[in-house]
Amino acid sequence: MGVQDCAAAELDELDRGIVHALQIYPRAPWTLVGEVLGVNPVTAARRWHRLEETGLAWVTAYPRVSDTRVVVTGTVEVDTEPGVVEEVAQSLAADPAVANLKLTAGGRDLVATVQARSLDGLARLTTSMFQRTPGVRATRTHVSTGVPTEGSRWRLRSLDEAQSTRIEAALAATRIPARPADIQWDEIDARLLELLSTDGRMSLRDLSAATDTSLTTVRRRLQSLLASRLSLRCDLARPLSGWPLSAVYFASVPGQYVEETSRVLAGVREVRSCSITAGPHNLVIDVWLRDLHDVHAFEAHLARKLPRLTVADRSVVLRTVKHMGRLLDHDGRCIGVVPLRHPHGIGRPAPV
Repeated sequence: MGVQDCAAAELDELDRGIVHALQIYPRAPWTLVGEVLGVNPVTAARRWHRLEETGLAWVTAYPRVSDTRVVVTGTVEVDTEPGVVEEVAQSLAADPAVANLKLTAGGRDLVATVQARSLDGLARLTTSMFQRTPGVRATRTHVSTGVPTEGSRWRLRSLDEAQSTRIEAALAATRIPARPADIQWDEIDARLLELLSTDGRMSLRDLSAATDTSLTTVRRRLQSLLASRLSLRCDLARPLSGWPLSAVYFASVPGQYVEETSRVLAGVREVRSCSITAGPHNLVIDVWLRDLHDVHAFEAHLARKLPRLTVADRSVVLRTVKHMGRLLDHDGRCIGVVPLRHPHGIGRPAPV
C-alpha cells in the first residue's frame, strides 16, 4: 500500500468536512462546525485534535504575503554540492525566516520561500543565510511583487454549497475594516504571530496568558491583525488531499498580460499558489497534481488555456521539508514547528 492509500484510510468524510470548514474559517467555533456538519461540537473538536496530534492537519498563521508593506517575499533557488542536499535542507529549515522549503528535481536542488522586512533586508538575509550554510554552491532569488493566490485559498471541497455559505457568512460577521495605521507592529503583535504560527486555533484565554495582556486587548489585537497583517490557514498533509504530487513552474508572459494571466491561474484548481516575480521569469507557479504524468499534461493544459504563457522550466518536488513554518516528514505529516517571527525582528527570538 502506498503513502496516499495509507493516508486516505485515516481520513473519513467527517474529518474532511471539518478540515474544509477550517480552511474557510480557521478559528470557527466548534458549535458552528458541529451545527454545519450535523454532529456534536465535542465530537468535531475531538476529531480535529486527533488530526492535529497525529500531524495530519493543522492551523497556522503567517504575515500577509499579498501586502509588501507587511512582508517582502523571495523565492530562492538553491544549488548544493553533490551529496549534501539533505544536510543543507535541515540547516535552512531551522531558520524562522525560511517559511517554505522544498527538495526538488530539475534545475535546482531546493526551492525556498524567504521573508524579510524590505528589499534590502531580503538581500542581506539571502546573502548571509546562504553564505554561512555549508554545502550551498549557488542561489538565485526571485523577488515577489504580488501574490494573486496562495495556499490559504485552496479548498478540499468536501462541504456542499449551503454548508460552505454558512461558514463563509459566519467568518464575514467577524471581520472588521482595516485601517492604514494597522500595518504597524509592536511586541504584543509580534508575540501573537509567533504563538498563532504554532497553533492558529489557540484560545483567547491562552493567548492572553502567554502575552500577559487582558482578554479584551488580545481580542482587539487579533481582530486588527487578521484585518490587515496576518493570514490564517488550515493545512492538510498533502497525500490526504488526493493531490500527492507537487511541482513548481517558472514561467513568463508579456508584461501587459501579467495581471490577467495571474487572475486566470488563481482560478485553476491545481494551482496552490502563484507569485508575480521580478527576475528571469515573472511568474512562479506552485501546483498540486495527482501523478507524474500530470507534470507535462498540466503544462499542456496551461498552454491551451493561456497561449501567451511560456513555461521556461519546471521542477518536481521530491519532498516538502518545511511548509509555512511546519517541519514535515516524508509522508507530509507535521513533526515540528519553527515559529514564524515578524520580519521586522520585533519581539523575542523564536526557538529553533
